[in-house]
Amino acid sequence: MDKKNALRAGALAAGTTLMMLLMSSPALALARDDGDDPGPGLSVIETLGLYVLAPLVVFGVITGLVMVLDRSTDRRPKAGTKAKLAAKA
Repeated sequence: MDKKNALRAGALAAGTTLMMLLMSSPALALARDDGDDPGPGLSVIETLGLYVLAPLVVFGVITGLVMVLDRSTDRRPKAGTKAKLAAKA
C-alpha cells in the first residue's frame, strides 16, 4: 500500500511539473512590454559574486555569530547515556 501511495504522489508531482512547464511560455519573454526598461546585463564575475559568493558570505557570518554567541556549556554526552539506551532496548 505504501508503494502505491508513493507512486501516486510521484505521478502527481511529475504531472504538475509538466503542466507548469507547458503553461509557462518563455517565448513571450522575447516580446517587449510597454514600459519595459531593462538595465545593463551582469558580467560573469558580477553574477558569480551576487549568486554564489554573497550567499556564502552571509552563511559564514550567520554561522560565525551562532558559534561565537552560543553560551551553552554542556557539550559532552552525559555519562552512561549509551548504557541507558542499551538497557531500554
